[in-house]
Amino acid sequence: MQYLGEIISLGVAFSWTIAAMSCEVASKRLGVIVTNVWRMALALVLSLLLMWWFTGQAWPVYAHFDTWIWLLLSGVVGYFFGDWCLFNSYISIGSRYGQLFMTLAPMFTAISAWAMLGQVMSIGNLVAMTVTMAGIAISVLSKGEGKHKMVSLQLPVKGVLYGIGAGLGQGLGLVLSKIGLDHYIADVPADVLPSMENFMPFSANLVRCIAGLACYTTWLAFRREGNVLVQSVHDKKGMWALVLAVFSGPFLGVSFSLMAVQYTAAGIASTLMATSPIIILLPSYYLFHQKITLKGVVGAVISVIGVSLFFLI
Repeated sequence: MQYLGEIISLGVAFSWTIAAMSCEVASKRLGVIVTNVWRMALALVLSLLLMWWFTGQAWPVYAHFDTWIWLLLSGVVGYFFGDWCLFNSYISIGSRYGQLFMTLAPMFTAISAWAMLGQVMSIGNLVAMTVTMAGIAISVLSKGEGKHKMVSLQLPVKGVLYGIGAGLGQGLGLVLSKIGLDHYIADVPADVLPSMENFMPFSANLVRCIAGLACYTTWLAFRREGNVLVQSVHDKKGMWALVLAVFSGPFLGVSFSLMAVQYTAAGIASTLMATSPIIILLPSYYLFHQKITLKGVVGAVISVIGVSLFFLI
């Protein structure tokens, strides 16, 4: 089917939009830590079932110590620090702006890859970073009124910091995942690798989920809020939002994003999947009553263009 990869990529963008808005609802009703304990637990169970169904082995039996260390570290940075920041940004500034700040992830990925892997920081990368940050600035900055028209931030500083932290967590976590996957590929026997290769990202994500679940559960236990976790099951609206978030995000979103790059160029797929900050504008208006302004639309479009430049130049 012509343009199948492009269609799947747009579907992923819609899926991640649904996940973001569902996570906002769940976080506001259940709390960030409780939401992520359930989210990581459900994602882990689904990952185990997926691996067992397609490979016959639910557990990453070939992964050695170094692989586990890198992937666990990736889970701590991405799922714990990054998602903790992201979900707090949803509460503070809403999923619409939270998704906008996630366009910073490719910038942090490029910087992390340069620092940790020695990858070259090209002129194209620098242009893409500049365009992305310009788009975000247009969306979140406004000119004051009166005699001295100073440019000011129209969002809470705390929410902006959470948004930046979310982009940093995802970008750095992705580089750590790549290192872990490289170790994992080296661990798998050559005769087994062809049958495992397509499912290794899911197996790696399973390890990352373990790290995320362990961190959130430890935090909950340290604060002695286990009763909050138990009571959360009675909030039907919050739990349904959570289930929807897990299916549309870590499960369907990740699965179809891997499928998309099999049918179209990675750059095109990544660009289309990054359109969530634009797609989310209309549903956030109807569901959360967030105003749609020309400045907000222009800023979101420019930031997505900035993301696309990372893959297209």
